[in-house]
Amino acid sequence: MDSTLTRSRLVRWYIAICAIFLASGLSISTWASRVPAIRESLGIENAGVGQLLLGMGVASIIGLTVAPAVIARVGARRGMLIALLLVSVGLFIIGFGSDTLQLFGVALVGLALFGFGNGAVDVMMNVEGAALEKATGRTVMPLLHAFFSFGTVIGAGIGFLAVRGGLPVFAHSLAMAIVIAVVAFVAIANVPSREVAMDAPAAEQRAHWRERLGTSLAAWREPRTYTLGVIMLGMAFAEGSANDWLPSAVVFGHGAPEEAGPAVLAVFSVAMTAGRLLGGPVVDRFGRVWVLRILAITAAAGLLLFIVAPFGPLVYLGAALWGLGASLGFPIGMSAAADDPAKAASRVAAAATIGYVAFLCGPPILGWIGDHIGLLNTLLIVVGLIVASGLFSGAAKPLVVAEPEAERAAHRD
Repeated sequence: MDSTLTRSRLVRWYIAICAIFLASGLSISTWASRVPAIRESLGIENAGVGQLLLGMGVASIIGLTVAPAVIARVGARRGMLIALLLVSVGLFIIGFGSDTLQLFGVALVGLALFGFGNGAVDVMMNVEGAALEKATGRTVMPLLHAFFSFGTVIGAGIGFLAVRGGLPVFAHSLAMAIVIAVVAFVAIANVPSREVAMDAPAAEQRAHWRERLGTSLAAWREPRTYTLGVIMLGMAFAEGSANDWLPSAVVFGHGAPEEAGPAVLAVFSVAMTAGRLLGGPVVDRFGRVWVLRILAITAAAGLLLFIVAPFGPLVYLGAALWGLGASLGFPIGMSAAADDPAKAASRVAAAATIGYVAFLCGPPILGWIGDHIGLLNTLLIVVGLIVASGLFSGAAKPLVVAEPEAERAAHRD
């Protein structure tokens, strides 16, 4: 069923998936950049913001959980369109509910749709990225994740300008919702149907969706899912803990001035983005396993340096090594999960779910522990998880997949 790909169509597909990753990052930083204004408009305190975040987080996990069923039902291609439109609608409702109506419940509904759509599209765009890797025969997942980072940077910049210019939250969220919806329609129009992403042909040629759902969930019965999950878990904790706690660890752990927190986080983010931009060719040259091992050592050493060094240049160096080391674990895990095209969708969905649940749930757990033993000491837990990720890196070794008999016959001919 997979459609024949010309070079032009392959390039359009590549650009389309990059745009989808970028749109997801753009949506998240759009919301994050307006949290203070939303808090003020709704008249809530930190506890109220926490309830909004909890609603979004729970909805995100639900989206992650049901994504394999959606893929089984409609395929990754149509699923991404539905999920991105939910993100767009959710962003619109967040702005309308918080800024125009000033109703907490409406804003919460918007965040639930927003979180659900982002959770679902996170799985689906990684499934599609895996299909793209199979079509190109190259490691492209790190670059795709770099575009997600670009989206967060662009969204933060637009948010800064919107706040600086006094743009109301509703106008800002409406504009970004329209942009994301347009990107969704244009990008999906350039994504071809592929069996590896469970995109379906005519109904009479398809297995029943319940059968495809069973295939989608089969990965959870495979031991390799969980060994890859250890890799994803360690690196998701490494990235998520930095995004949520690094500035606080700098200010409250190292006693640095407040402006140092964002500065160190910027160093971490730039290092991670650079690693993802340059990572694909490196993985193709040296292989997944060795790259994962070296980067696990790099991340663990950088985080230890960040923890134990007095505030100064060594803390910045530690953050850079931490970001570089954590940059490729998640995308390489996605690539490894997709080694067998026949099972790529189910395995990528399972691996992505493990990684994103760790990414969403890990930082709050670390925050609770940090209240008891201090943030810097808490980060030693992340060091241990990074070490475990490195020890299990052999799970990412490429699988040798038997070539279908029809293809072998064609090659013999």
